[in-house]
Amino acid sequence: MLKNPYKGKFIVFDSLDGAGNSTQVKLLADFLNKIGKRTHVTKEPTSYLIGGLIKSQLTHDWKSSAECLQLLFCADRAYHLEKEIIPLLKKGINVISDRYFFSTIAYGNLQINDLDWLIEINKKFILPDLTFFLKVSPKVCIQRIKKDRFEITLFEKEKTLKKVWKNYEILAKKFKNVFIINGERQIEKIVEEIKKITLEKLWKK
Repeated sequence: MLKNPYKGKFIVFDSLDGAGNSTQVKLLADFLNKIGKRTHVTKEPTSYLIGGLIKSQLTHDWKSSAECLQLLFCADRAYHLEKEIIPLLKKGINVISDRYFFSTIAYGNLQINDLDWLIEINKKFILPDLTFFLKVSPKVCIQRIKKDRFEITLFEKEKTLKKVWKNYEILAKKFKNVFIINGERQIEKIVEEIKKITLEKLWKK
């Protein structure tokens, strides 16, 4: 992966579905904007054309091979970076993404037993300056998902999520600046830890 060469900081939250990514993304973005560090929030899969195809497959509207799905994720990511993320980073605007290549690798490795290939197809993308994985047990994640959604998507089953989390732990050791955060505490405690790490790692004078 390529080091971020731009003025803006690139931050990623990537965890199991139901772990609280979206909440923490919003809270960190609100905090950074409040202290004068302009921050934009985005997510993957995107709402662009290819992102729509991916979402349709995850909700069982159509089916392709696991390899095809991974390549669609990469195409969506490439466009996401080109169209939205990099132009903002160039202007010095920070970007926080709810999901990035970590999740596609962690989930993709369930069906494609080739971690090296999954990493290889993402190697031209920029590496986040800082990444957070929220650690929440698969059981709790499933309970949250069932409470908030009518349909469980392709990967959201407890046994599956246990395997996915193991992949996240492997990725945390392979890449720099990845922090695993206990996501089963009060929201306020989680965000305070994330804010502290963010300021220390990205803006420490």
